[in-house]
Order: sequence, then structure tokens, then C-alpha cells
Amino acid sequence: MAEGTAVTERTATTERAGRRRGPHLVPGRMVAVLLGGLAAALAAVAMAGVTVGSVDLPPGAVWRVIGSHLTGAASPDPLRDQVIWELRTPRVLVAALVGAGLSVAGVALQALVRNPLADPYVLGVSAGASLGAVLVVSFGATAFGGLGVTGAAFVTALLSVLAVYALAQRGGRLLDSRLVLAGVAVGYLCSAATSFVQLRLDPSELQGLMFWLMGSVAGATWSDLGVPAAVIAACTVLLLVQGRSMNALLAGDDAAAGLGASVPALRIALLVVASLLTATSVAVVGGIGFVGLMVPHAARFLVGADHRRVLPVAALGGAVFLVAVDIVARTADRPNELPIGIFTTGLGVPFFLWLLRRRPGGAA
Repeated sequence: MAEGTAVTERTATTERAGRRRGPHLVPGRMVAVLLGGLAAALAAVAMAGVTVGSVDLPPGAVWRVIGSHLTGAASPDPLRDQVIWELRTPRVLVAALVGAGLSVAGVALQALVRNPLADPYVLGVSAGASLGAVLVVSFGATAFGGLGVTGAAFVTALLSVLAVYALAQRGGRLLDSRLVLAGVAVGYLCSAATSFVQLRLDPSELQGLMFWLMGSVAGATWSDLGVPAAVIAACTVLLLVQGRSMNALLAGDDAAAGLGASVPALRIALLVVASLLTATSVAVVGGIGFVGLMVPHAARFLVGADHRRVLPVAALGGAVFLVAVDIVARTADRPNELPIGIFTTGLGVPFFLWLLRRRPGGAA
């Protein structure tokens, strides 16, 4: 009884310290204001994403087209309607959903392995999901017993994260020094297998697949929104429900158990959720790296370590971030379009190296 009380007190102390940590954290009473600001920022960048492209459109025309669809009125301009409603609007919404999903997946993985360097891309989960998706695209659903792209990506993503988790342990303990190395090794193995599959494709199929593997929301349609929206919403709610247990997990398995959490079940849930979020994102837009590394860190810098605050901030922040990056990818080399993954990797690698340098002794 005394031991359980001590564990609970340690956990409460850890949570309070996490909320106070750092000089620039948003106070608890201001988190709602921050979330409102992020929602407003998301609306602003979404509007910019619909307005800006290879051909810029006047904001007034954008509002008229969107308003006609929301009210059921006739479209004032069929040509602009095609560009705004059928091409750009679903693209912006998919980018927002994927940005939120990858950010939440990063939060789940970092809590699971208690390592701020964890990320679906760094740990090889994205590469594993890409392998499953490419196998189905190349050989059809029979390659995975009838599973579709999302299902196959989920299976290979889950297998990848399980492999990394197993390789990073010694004597039942997870070693930080092995985690990133195991992730890099599994990621390279999955990338090599993906390259082998690509060799079996003809050149016309290969070009489109290469562009997709680097990450792109080009060609997103309204039909792409249903599954990601449902999966990301359900997974985020599930993690929010487990927020206190995730906080305790950061303080150690004993602390989590002292709060009544089943640590093995919690770890399995985090594995499945992170894999499902990554697989869903990869199936829709391909491999986009480092979103799940950068955004959770920014969220914790703002609101502290409490996952009940980090998760909604990371979800909205990731949505804003990826919509903004997509705008850059569309406009940096007009009229050509560049893959989003080029920009997220260009930002993510220096950020990763900075985090690596800040850790004690530089160890991963």
C-alpha cells in the first residue's frame, strides 16, 4: 500500500514537473487559447492552400465556389469549381489529416520507447508501411491475402516497429543506444525490399511510384478523406483517454503500474495505434518523414509533457505544418511541383541532429 502511494506521488510530481518544465511553456489556463489560435491558423493556411498554386486564384472566387457547395447553390464558374472544389480542397484536407496523423503517431512512439528521437520515419515504420503499400500496388491485393493498400501497409508497419522494439532490447530492457540504430537498420532493409519491387515495374509506372514514395498529396480526391479521418480521430481519442497512463509510462513501468495501468497492454496499444496511423498516412500520400519528430517537440515546448495537452496541440500543429509545407512544394518551382518529403526531410534532418547533440553524451 505504501509502495503504491509512493509511486502515485512520484507520478504526480513528474506530471507537475513536466507541466512546469521550460521557460516558454503556455500556462494551463491558456491552452484553450492556444488551441483556438492553432485552429485559426489551420483555417488560414487551408484558405491559402486552396487559393495558391500553379495558378493563383482570387480569394473572393474561392469563397464563392466553396459557399456554393456548402449551400447547395449552382457553381458560379464551372472551370474554377473544378480547380477549387475537386482538386485543391481535398488536397488541403488530406494534407491536414496526414500532418495530424503523423504528429500523433510520433507522440505515441516517443511515449512508447521513452525517447524523444522516436518518429515513424526514424524508426523505420514509414519504410515498412511503404513496402506493404508498394507490394499491393505492384502485385495486387493477392500479395497480402486480399488486403488493400492500407491493410498491407498496416501489417508491414506493425512488423517493422515490432522488429525495432525487439532489436533495441537487452535482457528485457529497452536500450536508447540501440533504438535509433535498430530503426535505421530496419528502415534500410524495408527500403531495399521496396527498391527490389520497383525493379519489376515498367518505366511508366516507376516514375509515378517514385514521386509517391517521396511523399505527395497531388491527386488527392474526396474519396481519400473518409478512412484517414476516421482512423486519425479514433486513434487520437484513444490516446487522449490513455493520456494519464502515457504520462506515467514516461516515469517508468512501476509508476504506470502503480496507477493501475496494464503496462504490457498499454505498450501493445501504442504499437498498434502508431502503426495504424503511419500506415493510413503512407497509404494516402506516401513516405513523408520527420513530421512526427518535429511537431511533438514543438508541442511539448509550448504546453509541457502532459500528453492530455500535447496530443491536441500536436494534431492541430501537424495539420498546420503539412498544409504550409504543401503550399511551398507547389510554389517553389512553379509550374513544376516538388514532393513534400523533400522539404520535410530538409527541415527534419538538421532538427534531428540538433536533438542528438543536445542529448547527454550525444547518445541516441
